[in-house]
Amino acid sequence: MSENASIYAQSGVDTAAGDLAVELMKSAVTRTHGPEVLGGVGGFAGMFDASALLGYRRPLLASSTDGVGTKVAIAQAIDKHDTIGQDLVAMVVDDIVVVGAKPLFMTDYIACGKLVPERIADIVRGIAEACSATGTALVGGETAEHPGLLGPDDYDVAGAATGVVEADKMLQPTRVQDGDVVLAMAASGLHSNGFSLVRHILAERGIGYHDHSADLGASYGEALLTPTALYTAPLLRVLEDPALDGAIHMLSHVTGGGIAANLARVLPQGAWVEVDRASWSPLPVFRHLAELGGHSLESLEGAWNLGVGMFAVVSAAQAPQVAAALTAEGLDTWVAGTVSTAARDFTGFEQGAKGVDGGAVRLVGGYAA
Repeated sequence: MSENASIYAQSGVDTAAGDLAVELMKSAVTRTHGPEVLGGVGGFAGMFDASALLGYRRPLLASSTDGVGTKVAIAQAIDKHDTIGQDLVAMVVDDIVVVGAKPLFMTDYIACGKLVPERIADIVRGIAEACSATGTALVGGETAEHPGLLGPDDYDVAGAATGVVEADKMLQPTRVQDGDVVLAMAASGLHSNGFSLVRHILAERGIGYHDHSADLGASYGEALLTPTALYTAPLLRVLEDPALDGAIHMLSHVTGGGIAANLARVLPQGAWVEVDRASWSPLPVFRHLAELGGHSLESLEGAWNLGVGMFAVVSAAQAPQVAAALTAEGLDTWVAGTVSTAARDFTGFEQGAKGVDGGAVRLVGGYAA
């Protein structure tokens, strides 16, 4: 270590640890690279050969950025960091596929109080593996130590990705029609939203993340760190199936804001859906947490996905074929509702979300046992 680096380390920033972290993660990151990635690991900028876009008639670039939220607090509490990376990729890349875009490349950012190489390598290895699973090149990233701002075991992660879609293949609300069928795709768990509420419920009951839950069959920490499902690759394969060309009109990623709001934001104005709660049974983790907190499942629909990770709005004529194709791709899929454009009173509906003047959605009936 040079004298300058040693002086910097005295202030809490260890550049040698950063170099070791890069070496530990390099092989996992490199595995996400195809011939279109130039320069390898460690450059100031990640380079991606855009000549692949020459095959498009009118390529539209899609971008998304996100983090994992307070789920990282649970990873830190039980010192398990190998799943957070998949959460990050899912939150970013599965937003890109909503418009029908194929992800091209991603970058990540990790801020920590103290750079522990093995911990950072675990996080990035998870990011890289999820990037490989979704066909996304991990072309760059940054790890920064913030001593005095973050505690020694604290960190946060964020990422951004870019994808591409042919202009006339882009999914958008204008494609949605009266009578379209809404297909729901199962979630793997809480995914990466609503963890502030989760942590509040457990704290109020004096439950620790290492405590075992008979209902969940694991410690609370392990159960809550179930990684977010990855929808991108199977959805793209179905979208690219010539037999189903044009069958999927719109997708909705169920993230922050809950079930109704996220579906409403991808519908055109005047369109509405009543999502049938009886079409699925919320996962045990949701039922258990609701009981611990003294909440009804219905009251939590704006905070948690309750077992629905993605919606597809599809042509009524081809809905059975799309559902079968998604199921064959490993996505548990079922009919959750039907789009209508008939005039009606929208009292009790969620209308649009996050600045989007979209359609209207409400959940009806009771959940399946």
